[in-house]
Parts: sequence; C-alpha cells; structure tokens
Amino acid sequence: MTEPLLPTVRLKPKANARAVRRGFPWVFANEMVVDRRTGALPPGSVALLEDAERTPMGLVAVNPASKIMCRMLDPAGTQAPDKAWFAERISHALALRTRLFDTPYYRLIHAEADGLPGVIIDRFGDLAVVQPNAAWADLYLEAMVEALVDVTGVTTVLKNAGGRGRTLEGLDDVDAVLVGTAPAAPLPVRMNDATYLADVTGGQKTGLFFDQRSNHAFAARLAGGARVLDVFSHVGGFALAALAGGAESALAVDGSAPALALASDAAAQMAAGDRFATRQGDAFDVMMGLAEEDARFDLVICDPPAFAPSKPALEKGLRAYERVARLSAGLVQEGGYLVLCSCSHAADLTVFTGACLRGIGRAGRRAQLVHTGFAGPDHPLMPQLAESGYLKALFFRL
Repeated sequence: MTEPLLPTVRLKPKANARAVRRGFPWVFANEMVVDRRTGALPPGSVALLEDAERTPMGLVAVNPASKIMCRMLDPAGTQAPDKAWFAERISHALALRTRLFDTPYYRLIHAEADGLPGVIIDRFGDLAVVQPNAAWADLYLEAMVEALVDVTGVTTVLKNAGGRGRTLEGLDDVDAVLVGTAPAAPLPVRMNDATYLADVTGGQKTGLFFDQRSNHAFAARLAGGARVLDVFSHVGGFALAALAGGAESALAVDGSAPALALASDAAAQMAAGDRFATRQGDAFDVMMGLAEEDARFDLVICDPPAFAPSKPALEKGLRAYERVARLSAGLVQEGGYLVLCSCSHAADLTVFTGACLRGIGRAGRRAQLVHTGFAGPDHPLMPQLAESGYLKALFFRL
C-alpha cells in the first residue's frame, strides 16, 4: 500500500533556515510562506518543510492558527508518524529514565527535548498522565498511547488537558481516561525518602512536580534540626523533603486547601504529622502576617507559579519575584537559608537572580549564593531551545 503524499510547506527567503538545520525546533508564522493551501491545512497536519530554495528540511507538524506554525518532528523524516515511530522515541526516553531512577516515577517525555514537541508524559508506576499540548499530538494521540503502553507496560493512561499550551494551540480542555481505570484515591510517590500524594485526576498539572526532585534533596541537606517554611507549597514538595531530612518542624503555605490536605495526609503517612503544619491563604498575605508575628525560620523556601510565563509579562513578573524575595528574606533567621525558585522561562537565570538580590537587599539582608539548582535529569534540556531550561532554584545563606 502506497503511503499518502504529505503536503509541503516552505520558509520565506529571509527566514533563519540555518537555525532550524542546527536543531531549533520551531518555525514561527512570520517565517512561513502562507498561501491559501497552507493556510487551509487543519491544525496538527504533518507536512514536509522546505527552505526558500525548496531543499527538504524535515518532517514538521503544522498549525496555521498558532504563532509556532511548525514544530520539527524528524529532520530526516518523510512519512507521517505511526505507532512504530512513537515507540522508537518513547523507548529512547525510557532508556535514560531507567538508568537514572530505581523506581518508575519520573517525567518520561519532556516535549521537544525527547523528540515529541509539545508532549508531556509523567509516569507514576503503572499509570501515565499525558499532556498533549500541541495540535499534532492530539491528532496522533491514539498511536502515541498504543506505543506508550507497549513500550512501558503501563496499564492506565490519563489525558490531562489543562496545559496552557493547549489554549494557545486552540485545543479543548477536556480530560479523559484513555486506557484502564482512573484511580479512586491519590497515588503515594516516594522521593528523597519522603512520601508524596499525587492527585492525578484533579490536581495541578499531572498531579506532582517531578522537576524539583534534586532541589528538594539539596534543601533536605540544609534541614536537619531546622524550622522550615515552605511557601507556595502545593502538595508539600520542599516541606516533606525537609521533614525526611530531619527538620524540627515544617510549615506549608499555599492557596489551595486540597493541596495542603494532601500534604498533611502525606506527612501523617511519614509519621511526621506532629512536626507538620499548614496555613491556607494568599502567600504574600501569609508572609506579611508571619512578619507581624515576628516569626523566624532556619530555612525558607518559595516556589511560586510562573510570574513571567511570557516576554510581555517579564517586567511585572520580576517585580513579583523581587517582592517574594523581600518578604521571605525577612523571615529567615540570621545565618539561615533562603531558597527562591522560578519556573518562568521568560525570566532567565541572570535576570531572576538580579530580582532576588534586589528583594533580599530591600529586606536589609546580605546573602551568599551557595547553590544553583535546575530541573532534574528527567527534564532534559534541549540546548537549542532556551524555553526547555525553565526551572531555576537559588539557595542563599543570609
């Protein structure tokens, strides 16, 4: 049976073809020749990309409705993805995670860096949560999931449609059970000698943030005998790791009552419930309230949501990071430690560090930077794509 011919799409003469050939995985709409035929391609269509001289450049996913009009799927590809194509990429990704981790709890697919643009897959033992955050991934979801089950042996696959990328791609926000049966209760996950509870059906993103694992571990090394404050705690990420590391006490602050309830349940499962407390509310308000109480902690961690998710939001986001640093620095005991995190790819390490230092200085504190952390190795960096290196964690001694 002859494979159907794929459509071709073409770069404008002034587009940066060299960057694409060197591995940059995106082509923006203003770099493309968009005639009536190209503009009419359904979102998620797979096509062959050519440069302005009609030299083939690879297999791309096309979405004429998105600013990122083309995503590189395979520089050597000429045929649409099928189950075997997905299986090859998932197997390649699995080999890295199997080498890194003793148990199958990790990010299995980290989008472009693992060769599946816009696709996130987090694994929780026999269950996987898929975020198809690009139109092409939605279109080829069935073949992808079949390959995922065959390669990994997972028995349950959930679709999480809450990603910001889906909105930008014009996709729905409907979650689904794709394989098996959704769990009736949160899943226990062991990391860094702590227990976490992942709500994979109703929680934030895929239910748990694996990216901070190595930063949790470093914080735990600072936590022995310490009074710990974990602000923007979600399900207790840093607080529970600190308790496992021997903290005297940990206070978790978050706006989500359900997330804090999961953290409390997890602390109880760790037999650390008597050392764990929570405060639900706006993080800025809680930090100001703690300052009024003259509260002090040996280790303070702030891991807020992305205040600068895009370049237009950068200036406002940096002011928010500076304010976090100022309020939290005032809560750190002399000689104690302050951990400030950012998951905003628009705020690179240099500008984020500058915002943190301004905030610490405005609090009247002086700081040593003792460690800089990034996302764990199950979140590999695609060197050509700065956006894949989004996570920063700065460890200061005040």
